[in-house]
This record gives sequence, structure tokens and C-alpha cells, in this order.
Amino acid sequence: MLTWKDEYAIGVPLIDEQHQRLFAIGNRLYDLLENYIFDDKYDKIVAILEELKEYARYHFKSEEEYMLQIKYPRYFSQKVEHDDFISKIEQVELQNIDEDQDKYIRDLLNFVFDWILDHIIKKDKAIGSYSSKEK
Repeated sequence: MLTWKDEYAIGVPLIDEQHQRLFAIGNRLYDLLENYIFDDKYDKIVAILEELKEYARYHFKSEEEYMLQIKYPRYFSQKVEHDDFISKIEQVELQNIDEDQDKYIRDLLNFVFDWILDHIIKKDKAIGSYSSKEK
């Protein structure tokens, strides 16, 4: 489980709220992993994966529009990372989920949480810093 901390905030309220929603989606995956009631989690995994993909697209579009608005100099490198994340999620082979559903969820959680934290701390924090300098 990943808990939102103030240190993850970049200082742009809209983006911070969207990051918190990404955490919430990831935590739904974690909750599913910890749920031993369901023998077959396939449909739930696919639904969360779809929600993650759709929300990530929405968030990245919003973040990219903000970067363009403030004339953020690292816009293109950010866009490449966003596109890579979406591509990785889209390349999921749904037939592989059933081989070991819990392992699949763990692997997906590791990818999502590692990427989100690394991206927020190393890349998005710079947007907030740049934005505050420009005011």
C-alpha cells in the first residue's frame, strides 16, 4: 500500500489532487492482492487496469497542458515519459494474467508505484519549483 505524504506534493493543487487519485487506483490493486475472498480476480484486475490507463491519460494530458501554459522547459522529456508509461500499460498481455493472478498484481503494483513515486519526486517536483519561480 502506498500512502500519500505531503512530501509528494509538487505545489500545484490540481496536479497534486490527480496524483492522489493515481495513488488511490494503485491502492485498489493492492487491496485486490490482499483480498483472499476472490479465487478469480481477472475481471477486477482488467477493470482496475482500464481505470488506471484512462485516468493516467487524463492526468498526463492535464499535466502537459499545465506545462505548456507555464512554458516548462522540460515538457518534451516529460511527455516522452508519460507516453512510455501509457505504452507499457497498453502492452499488457491480458492472457498472461491468469497464469498467476497474485504475481501479476504484485508485478503491476511494483511497476506502478515505483514509476509514480520516481516520476513525482524526480520529475514533477521540478514543475512545481519552476512554476513557483515564474510567479
